[in-house]
Amino acid sequence: MKFTLKPYQQTALEDMLTALDQATTINRRDAKPTSVSLSATTGAGKTVIASAVIESLFYGNDDYEFEPDDGAVVVWFSDDPNLNEQTRFRIMEASDKVMSTDLVTIEPPFAKPRLEPGKVYFLNTQKLSKSSLLTRGHEVVDEADVLEGTHASVQPDLQGYTIWQTIANTIEDPDLSLYLIVDEAHRGFGTKQTRDKSTIVQRLVNGHSGYPPVPVVWGISATIGDFTQAMDEAAVSGDRRYLPAVKVDGFQVQESGLVKDIVKVDIPAEAQAIDMVLVRRAAAKLKHSTERWQSYCESQALPDVVKPLLVLQAPNTPDHDKIGEALNVIFEVMPELSSNAVRHVLGEHSLQTFGSHQVDWIEPQVVQDRSHVRILIAKDAISTGWDCPRAEVLLSFRPAKDHDHIQQLLGRMVRTPLARRVPGDDELNSVDCLLPFFDRATAGSVVKLLTAQIDGVPDSSGRKVIEEECVMTPNKTLPESVWKVWDDLPTMTIPQRGTSPVKRLTSLALALSTDLVREEALAEVAMRMHRVLDESAAQYKTRVKAATAEVLAVRLQQLSAKFGASGLEYTDIVEQADDRAIRFAFEDAKKAFGSDIANAYVDHLTAGDDGDEALREAYVRTAALSYVPEVREAVDKKADQIVQDLFDEHAEAIEALPDDRRQEYRDINALAATPQVDRLGRPRTRIEDYVETDESGQTTRAELVKLHLMSDENGDAPVTKLNDWEVEVVKHEIGRDGSIAWYRNPPRQTADSLGIAYRDEATGNWRSMHPDFVFFHEVAGEVKASIVDPHGHHLDDSLVKLQALAAFAEDHGDAFHRIEALSKVGNVMKVLNMKDDDVRGALKVGGQTVDWFYNSQFAANYFAEEAV
Repeated sequence: MKFTLKPYQQTALEDMLTALDQATTINRRDAKPTSVSLSATTGAGKTVIASAVIESLFYGNDDYEFEPDDGAVVVWFSDDPNLNEQTRFRIMEASDKVMSTDLVTIEPPFAKPRLEPGKVYFLNTQKLSKSSLLTRGHEVVDEADVLEGTHASVQPDLQGYTIWQTIANTIEDPDLSLYLIVDEAHRGFGTKQTRDKSTIVQRLVNGHSGYPPVPVVWGISATIGDFTQAMDEAAVSGDRRYLPAVKVDGFQVQESGLVKDIVKVDIPAEAQAIDMVLVRRAAAKLKHSTERWQSYCESQALPDVVKPLLVLQAPNTPDHDKIGEALNVIFEVMPELSSNAVRHVLGEHSLQTFGSHQVDWIEPQVVQDRSHVRILIAKDAISTGWDCPRAEVLLSFRPAKDHDHIQQLLGRMVRTPLARRVPGDDELNSVDCLLPFFDRATAGSVVKLLTAQIDGVPDSSGRKVIEEECVMTPNKTLPESVWKVWDDLPTMTIPQRGTSPVKRLTSLALALSTDLVREEALAEVAMRMHRVLDESAAQYKTRVKAATAEVLAVRLQQLSAKFGASGLEYTDIVEQADDRAIRFAFEDAKKAFGSDIANAYVDHLTAGDDGDEALREAYVRTAALSYVPEVREAVDKKADQIVQDLFDEHAEAIEALPDDRRQEYRDINALAATPQVDRLGRPRTRIEDYVETDESGQTTRAELVKLHLMSDENGDAPVTKLNDWEVEVVKHEIGRDGSIAWYRNPPRQTADSLGIAYRDEATGNWRSMHPDFVFFHEVAGEVKASIVDPHGHHLDDSLVKLQALAAFAEDHGDAFHRIEALSKVGNVMKVLNMKDDDVRGALKVGGQTVDWFYNSQFAANYFAEEAV
């Protein structure tokens, strides 16, 4: 793969390979068709995951010990040819093994007896309709349905095979394995029509008119429910075996930085028609976003500057003059744009007139790559399957009742342009949604939809929806001493998908060498690991000798039987390993020590002697070392130690690198099997809301508080989304003697958020908790930071989070003046002091509810007046 998969994508890849292997086994063993689904929210990179799976099917995958299927044929099916074309481009972009010639869009004339292995064929619904040139004559139809001049029995264009026959022949060929991928698999399975009458996709999946069902079906969608129901029903009826679905964790998608953290919603004060004031505001937002991306990309020396896109969403019956009027306003705000910057994706694939503007049509799938296109006029063509991460501003002309369309479109616009979060910059991690046709009540329902868990929209636990933005930058009234303390505060990475310590080490060495931080890092690391292997070989000499014999011996078992006698005789046979067997054993060493280290160690052993015998002995010795558990353990332990030493030694140099390179080091650090300590990054911009909306939809002005690390131009920070007692805690802390500053910690895994890793007891996955507040006070003439985390204690994960905070305090308490967990018991705010040995000890033992701890002798009253 050309892309480095995110940890959750690697997990999905492994799970899908396991599922497909199980599916093909069941199909070949029991002659039973099977199906599986991949459910992943918008922005998760479903096509990237699918590309990795397809590449593994065709070429195998050593990381997961997955053997290639030499007869694998993939049919990619959707109801939209544009979506298919975008998918084809994405697979070419993602895979370094699947070539463009292996990605075939089926178009008439297409007459093959069967599909070829090692290829992906793209089909869409229209290609399988009765009137398609690919299918005519595939089944008996009513005379009225036969096209003029043809007959039902005539093959399409007088060709030898219809597409249905080609697919059937492929299924029935014992040397081929057909995998059908149904993209956006929720479509075609859930309407009344599909219950009453078989749809094209159902006929393809289940077979019809004597044509066999597809052996293995893989459904992909963000909203997989209808597909799941259809496959469940098939499983119950015995027609198809439906395997457990592969589900991507929406929390991990949000944490990955692939999707935007903030949705800003602008609405009029009362219901009204198109308001050109909001159109002007949309243009201003586009202009501001353009300038910020220009500045950021240049500061990071990125090869391509992000060119943000404004989407004008028209109603089903657009008023071309009104759209033209909106375009006039946009060009007034951004006169630097040319007429070539506007395109449309309406159903009319032709030049359209909007007022005085002539606008050409563009294929939706190419918009992302046509960076000169800055304004896109659309209706529904981009609400499903469309992918354009640079779309940052939405101006919707749709009426209030169409809030579902807004939700669907936003689901397509949440991907980040750089496929990563911009550290500490809320403005570049956000999308703007302007709704001039919406009244506040209806827009409020959109906000609720976005902040709830919605099918197809990534987990909302770390996302904010802003109605009246307050853009905050570092507070100029605060002393630099606060930031110096901030720079030294520890934070923790969430362990990502574990890799071997040696692979983690070589990845770090390569990064250091690439960034010229330590140019000889790879050679130095190899030399140090060679020393470990040499020392281990001497220390475990007897074990290595036995392992060497094992490498050189190929054990066979001979079965024999005598005519007329009952039973079988088994004879063990040992043959001397040939070069091929030794090479096969060496593959184990490459998996244990990493390919780079294993190959370099062979070079180390053969230094000065490049003869065949010396090379053979080096392969045997390296393979034998990998067979000794104590040697592998020593290598892994040393690799972890070297990684930590390199991170400590080069912390300052890594911190000075551009954002994308620093993210690379954070990802490498997180490859450890256990949580790792990292350094906090400074926030650059923060966006909060000047208004608060209650459950009834009523809005009020947010209270403003001083001394926040990030503030508006007046030094104020709105305290939105805080409950009453959280606000009370903030005021109490900044009212303490020596108070200097405070920080509202973002509830997501970002460079500027203090995070503490813990295990989710339900799933076993690593999660991160983010304490609500960090306060800074002057203590004995020195600035000190304190963690104060007020939380309700009724949630299921409250205890495990308290235990994580206690463990963090035990390991990193010296970096803080206080680390406190707060909760209200009745009307009294109680505090657990995590720097107290007894409190930590009690939490470590556990065995009690969180409520018990806050009511026990381990808790104290938080406010002084409560202690009276």
